Parts: sequence; structure tokens; C-alpha cells
Amino acid sequence: MSTLADELPKEMARVREMLPIYDAIPTGVFAATMMRAELDRAARALASGDVVAMLEVCKSLKGFSA
Repeated sequence: MSTLADELPKEMARVREMLPIYDAIPTGVFAATMMRAELDRAARALASGDVVAMLEVCKSLKGFSA
């Protein structure tokens, strides 16, 4: 079983790996923009130590798929 401190960085890395795929698709710009916004939100949540925000953004990142 993994902790939120383990899971959130993994999800962030997974979404970062998908960005080039969406950037390569002309219609993928909107999704890539949303991904970047959620990655920024995740970084802010980690930096502030806001556990509630970390839970919310982790769930949001899990919703992105390739």
C-alpha cells in the first residue's frame, strides 16, 4: 500500500510522460493545457503541505489517460 506522499509524485510523473503525446495531436492542446494546470496545482499542494489539496489533485491526475 502506498502513501499519498508516494502516490502524488508518481501520478505527476505519469502525467508529465503523457504530455508529449497530447502536444503532438493538434486537438490535444486543450487537454495538455489542463494537464499542465493540474501539475502546477499539484506542485503547489506539495510545497504547501496541504493534504486536502494533495488528495484532490491526485484524484484529478488519475483521471488523465493516454
